[in-house]
Amino acid sequence: MAIPEHPYYGSFGYHVSNFFAVSSRFGTPEELKQLIDEAHGMGISVIMDLVHSHSVKNEVEGIGKYDGTRYQFFHDGAKGEHPAWDSYCFNYDKNEVLHFLLSNIKFWLDVFNFDGFRFDGVTSMLYHNHGLEKAFTNYNDYFDANVHIEAAVYLTLANKLIKQLKPNALSIAEDMSGMPGLAIPVEDGGIGFDYRMSMGVPDYWIKTIKEKRDEDWDMGDLFYNLTSKRMDEKVISYAESHDQALVGDKTIIFRLIDKEMYFSMRKDQPNMIVDRGMALHKMIRLITATTSGGGYLNFMGNEFGHPEWIDFPREGNGWSYKHARRIWSISNDDELKFHWLNDFDRTMIHLISENKLLTVPEVNLVTENKPDKVLAYHRGLFLFVF
Repeated sequence: MAIPEHPYYGSFGYHVSNFFAVSSRFGTPEELKQLIDEAHGMGISVIMDLVHSHSVKNEVEGIGKYDGTRYQFFHDGAKGEHPAWDSYCFNYDKNEVLHFLLSNIKFWLDVFNFDGFRFDGVTSMLYHNHGLEKAFTNYNDYFDANVHIEAAVYLTLANKLIKQLKPNALSIAEDMSGMPGLAIPVEDGGIGFDYRMSMGVPDYWIKTIKEKRDEDWDMGDLFYNLTSKRMDEKVISYAESHDQALVGDKTIIFRLIDKEMYFSMRKDQPNMIVDRGMALHKMIRLITATTSGGGYLNFMGNEFGHPEWIDFPREGNGWSYKHARRIWSISNDDELKFHWLNDFDRTMIHLISENKLLTVPEVNLVTENKPDKVLAYHRGLFLFVF
């Protein structure tokens, strides 16, 4: 979630009001610096969720009318309002806006020593229609008048600046369109991101679990959706995201086990629904990670099957903080089955990192047997059979 200051907790940090301030909800700037320093001491890189795709409309807390006009930072009129997010859209045509956003990148790298950024809402930036209600099915969809050239130029400048300031820093694009060249170095003619997030993968898993019986899973279709990418780009794959973890939807483990997670997760409580759900949960994570085109992402407790959703204080829940957290302790409770899922994840990540599996570009299909539900593929020194 985004950490710059934002007036509404329920926006999950994505309606930014002050781009140069750490949200006071989470602590002080000095505490954030300490957290990053301690993470670095443990060999952990810290990537910031950066929101340069839009800004909160608020005029008192935000920059909506910083100089008394709408158009200092944003487009005036309808073009300056995001139709789905109820926010203002930056005007990347203006040098002053480019300077503002680029200086913001330098600020977070220099002052807080972040190791890179996940750029939020890149699809929204790249297209005049924000990619809404658009199916990107052929290359003509990427090279027409709908492409926001100035936004693409800004993202290219941003990636050049990041590499100049911190050559080993990472930049990751949250893009669902699959824009060609997005995760290609600038010197090779690309926009310069190191990775693109493979946003179709979690959507595919949820759709499969919701709409298909186990015996109807299509192994060939599954392999295609997990490995579909251009060979010259790297992607981050993940089994689920905040879209599933937030209130109103269900995580993978919740869909697989449902109410049984509240009654049958002790080790002394045998339950076939839980056994099936845990087995599928492990397989889904393993096949997603080992077919990834460059990186794998866990999201806020899915590594141990967190039993509940995330919900920030808002009017609809009586401004409650009850679900604005994760219960990390259950992952290490020896009496609960959650720690089995966590142990599996730890072993899986060790296997992948120890053998540098994700640096092997080719994932070669060995066989897919639809009637028997068997899928086998080869990567590096390993043969994976499901």
